[in-house]
Amino acid sequence: MAPSTPSTPLHGSGRSNGSESGSPAPTAAAPGSYTLDDVTPGVKIFVLKPLANGAEEQRKAEILSTRDKPKPSAYAPKPAPDAPPPDPRDDTEYYVHYVEFNKRLDEWVGGSRLVLDKEMEWPKVKEDEKKKKATPTATPQAGGSGGAPSPRPTTLLRKATIKAATAAATKGTSGKDLPMGRASSLGRKSRVKEEEENNDEAPPAPLPPADEEVAVEGVELTPPSNPQAAPRVFSKKQEIEKLRTSGSMTQSHSEISRVKNLDKLQIGKHEVEAWYFSPYPIEYAHLPMLYICEFCLLYYPTLTQLARHRAKCTLLHPPGNEIYRHENISFFEIDGRRQRSWCRNLCLLCKCFLDHKTLYYDVDPFLFYCMTLKDDYGHHLIGFFSKEKECPEGYNVACILTLPQHQRKGYGKLLIQFSYELSKVEGKLGSPEKPLSDLGLLSYRAYWQEEIVKLLVNSDEEISLDEIANKTSITHGDIMHTCQALQMIKYYKGQHIIHLTDAVLEQHTKTMSKQKQSIDPSALRWKPPVFSRAQLAFGF
Repeated sequence: MAPSTPSTPLHGSGRSNGSESGSPAPTAAAPGSYTLDDVTPGVKIFVLKPLANGAEEQRKAEILSTRDKPKPSAYAPKPAPDAPPPDPRDDTEYYVHYVEFNKRLDEWVGGSRLVLDKEMEWPKVKEDEKKKKATPTATPQAGGSGGAPSPRPTTLLRKATIKAATAAATKGTSGKDLPMGRASSLGRKSRVKEEEENNDEAPPAPLPPADEEVAVEGVELTPPSNPQAAPRVFSKKQEIEKLRTSGSMTQSHSEISRVKNLDKLQIGKHEVEAWYFSPYPIEYAHLPMLYICEFCLLYYPTLTQLARHRAKCTLLHPPGNEIYRHENISFFEIDGRRQRSWCRNLCLLCKCFLDHKTLYYDVDPFLFYCMTLKDDYGHHLIGFFSKEKECPEGYNVACILTLPQHQRKGYGKLLIQFSYELSKVEGKLGSPEKPLSDLGLLSYRAYWQEEIVKLLVNSDEEISLDEIANKTSITHGDIMHTCQALQMIKYYKGQHIIHLTDAVLEQHTKTMSKQKQSIDPSALRWKPPVFSRAQLAFGF
């Protein structure tokens, strides 16, 4: 659908050219002065958002992308006979980001949910575009006088391009058509040699603009295949295709990943809505449901294909060493170098629920610790955290996630506690890699508060900052950050002390009164792994 211009482009109802009228372009369109054809990516408009109680709320949202309504899948259920006819405004769908809300709420909406009787904001002009408009462009003058632009530099690559184009155009020309000074009896090598000798004396041939391709008589010129040359510039469509093989190849990752490419995932008996973009193969994008095997994490577009896979799949737990088992909770240690396919599938699944994660392909330098819940059918994945095999910064967690269907059950605290139990065995202080996600930061703050206050309450003597760090394996910076957030740092008799306030003690009593699972250190069977230099190197 091609966007059209507003019907009344004056007095704030549309965007007018500020350079022509002498006044700045309007930043908003008045209600009723625009149609659905004017709603393009970048504008901000009000959208009807259904609420949990059945009502609807008008929220301001930014349009990130548009598309034609996807055709219903052959596996989708057929509409009921008494269902109302589809609204023609829903033939085009709009991907919206609700302003001041988390990206996990972004969704595709039909045109019928857009509120056209309220003001719509046009996209703001970027600073680069303002500078380009403000910078005057010099016009070429005849005779090469003072006002003429300076000649563009002739690089070796452009010389070679023009020479190759000229050679392709003059190939097969008879001797009588050659320029003066070149005999038709000269061989091809002599002509090329003479051309190279006269190249510096003769005036350079006019060069095409940098943004135009050189095409001579149907000959398509491609850039040289030099691995040291500048990287290719991919279009957005090509980047999405390349992103599934290597996440580091993208040049505008923030622009591509703004649009969520998956709707729902079925993991075992749970249906989960995806939160963010994940570089699954483009063939699986925009499906109504992506089916994932909960043991090997392979993904399939239909339930039939998943059923066929489950009839053959014999994996009933993560493919690693079980290093912890207490009651029905187990932890498995998986080496990314030995189980590349499984760990890459885990990263793809993890990216659906973490916005800041960028690791998809290079899993060799990481260890993955997966927490599972055991029942009669096997060990079901609850969450995991990854850890670098050799981390100069001393991080004990690189990425941590509890799957959405298992959140708000205390499993996030178990993951964090287990990572610090490993740090205690190693005899090191640990801290998670920054930045943390919004939910991850809340979980870590709650864990740090609980461990520090519990240690202070149970201690009969004065305890120093170093002793707190050594007993909990929490770094000094995280301890100070937690104490300052709780206003526990006081200045007393010329020195700073940690003081437990009544509000902190009340919150601690309420937290400890709830029965929660915890990690039993005696059930841990693990020694810190040691890797050689060859094992730490990436390679296939």
